[in-house]
Amino acid sequence: MIIVLASKSPRRRQLIESLGWPAECVDCNADEHVDPNLPVSQVAETIARKKAAAVDTAALGSDRMLVTADTIVALDGQVLGKPADRDAAVAMLRSLSGRRHEVYTGVCLVWQGRTTSFTERTDVVFRPLTDSEIEHYVDTCHPFDKAGAYGIQEWIGMVGISRIEGCYYNVMGFPTARIYTEILRLTSDKF
Repeated sequence: MIIVLASKSPRRRQLIESLGWPAECVDCNADEHVDPNLPVSQVAETIARKKAAAVDTAALGSDRMLVTADTIVALDGQVLGKPADRDAAVAMLRSLSGRRHEVYTGVCLVWQGRTTSFTERTDVVFRPLTDSEIEHYVDTCHPFDKAGAYGIQEWIGMVGISRIEGCYYNVMGFPTARIYTEILRLTSDKF
C-alpha cells in the first residue's frame, strides 16, 4: 500500500514513511473556510474532510490510501492560524507565553471507497518567554507556515515548552500512533 498525502508538509511525509509506508504527495486546493460557529475542537477535522473531498480518490487506484490532515492551535477558544508576518508571529508567541493551549489535528483517511476521520488533541504549556527569546526564534526559524507560529521540534519547543499532555507528534501536525492504528483498522492489515 502507498499513502497519498494531500499535503505539502515535508514533516508529514517523513513521519508517514517512518511508520513503514511509502508516501506520495498530491496537491489539494480545498476551501479551508469553516463556519465561525463551529466548535474549535471540530475545525481541524472539518478541514481535513474538505481536503479529502477535493481529491479525485477514484483516480488513486486500489493500492493507494489518501491521507489528509489539518492542524490548528487554540487559545481561550480562539483559533490561532499561521502568522501573516513577523509581527503576527511575535504577537502569537507572546499570547502563548506562560499559558496552556490546545493543538488539534484532524485527519481523514480514504481507502477503497471507505472514509474515516478523527481529531487528536494535545495540551501544550509554554513557560514564560522573554521578548528576546520570542524575537530570536521568529527571526531565525521563520515560523510563518506553522499554526500558532511555532514548531515543537524547533528551538522554541526545546527551550520554551514546559509540558505536554498527549501526543508529541500531534503537535508536529501528524498524530502518528493514532494514524497507524486507524490505517490498520481501515485496511485490516497485520503489519
